[in-house]
Amino acid sequence: MQNSSRTGRPRSAAADAAILEATREALVELGWSKLTLQDVATRAGVAKTTLYRRWAGKNELVVDAVAALFDELELPDRGSLAADIEGVVLQFAAILDRPEAKSGLMAVMTESTRDDALRERIRTSIVARQKRLVLAGRARATARGELPPAADAGEAARTVDLIFDMVAGAVLHRTLVSARPADEEWVRGFTRVLLGGLTAPATRPWPSQKPGGSV
Repeated sequence: MQNSSRTGRPRSAAADAAILEATREALVELGWSKLTLQDVATRAGVAKTTLYRRWAGKNELVVDAVAALFDELELPDRGSLAADIEGVVLQFAAILDRPEAKSGLMAVMTESTRDDALRERIRTSIVARQKRLVLAGRARATARGELPPAADAGEAARTVDLIFDMVAGAVLHRTLVSARPADEEWVRGFTRVLLGGLTAPATRPWPSQKPGGSV
């Protein structure tokens, strides 16, 4: 996350939180191109040098500001694998519906197409951190007897990657590309396909859609 290798006065959690909040506010109001560290510092009520002691530049700061939003995701035990998936997907969709999440995530994703270091920062600060939810969900489902244990560590890692990609990709496309709601009806349909595959019988109706719309 932040650059902890720099020396100096002890870090202030309150200052960090204020800086990340100010960064998200600036992204919504100004957009990526007009956002500056000076503007963020002014909004947060800190010196510009305070930002540079914590982050090397705008890229790192914005990624961490976005990552903090996804750290809010939780995986409460709702009694079944399907219910657990539905719960966390609805949380994910709710976060993506927030203007600061939309603007921040879209900005860093766009910039990362021409910045390998930024892409790696996204992988480590956002993607890798949130795979904890897949790990926890799989372990819980295995303990319930809903899923078989992984044959080995390699299979477990590959499965976690695949599940994360399927969930994150579907929700991002639904909310940010198609610009349609990932509501409870859509989430139930998505979870059914995720767990049962395309050949599984439909136990609940598909989400309704208007003619010409995408599901």
